[in-house]
Amino acid sequence: MNTRVPRYQPTAIVANWPLIDILKEFGDQRGLTVAQVALAWLLAQKPFIVPIPGTTKLAHLQENMWSADVAFAADELRQLTEALSKVKIVGERYTGAQAQQTNN
Repeated sequence: MNTRVPRYQPTAIVANWPLIDILKEFGDQRGLTVAQVALAWLLAQKPFIVPIPGTTKLAHLQENMWSADVAFAADELRQLTEALSKVKIVGERYTGAQAQQTNN
């Protein structure tokens, strides 16, 4: 874990944990993992959004690939997006030069 990234500070992780709870609850009802729901949600946003998950385990790669087969009903996507948007994200993604590079 990169402790130099503000979003990975222990207090930020605890504050942001409701995101995981929302994804887990949604996934548990559909037989999906948290990672699959998160990746499928990203894929459902816009056709040009392509998440690039990292993994060192073949099983996680397969799990990630299956997320491409998840189809949301319009109401499901709306409800999930609404629930996620209620969580106030704590901690910046990057700082300094990294932040400048990603915001340009």
